[in-house]
Amino acid sequence: MNEVNKLKINEPNRIGALNPYQKQNESRISETNKAKKKDEVQISAAAKELATSQASSAERAKQLEELKQAVATGTYHVEAGKIAEKLFPYLNNNQSE
Repeated sequence: MNEVNKLKINEPNRIGALNPYQKQNESRISETNKAKKKDEVQISAAAKELATSQASSAERAKQLEELKQAVATGTYHVEAGKIAEKLFPYLNNNQSE
């Protein structure tokens, strides 16, 4: 009678029974690896135009050198009115916030 009350477990060393979702998880992982994309870089038309405008770079370098010399010699004149005009919209927007 004692033998009838014993619980019998079938295949206690079966590894697959420990994780019944293992196959499902493996398929998700493989799908995730397939779905990964490579990084891409797209350059806008404006950036391409700036990069190709080498002709104006000589002119810009000349202007820059003139500004450097004017600042170094102390002959560069700052127009406070123009600076104020450019700053006013910025300062006006920050005060309303």
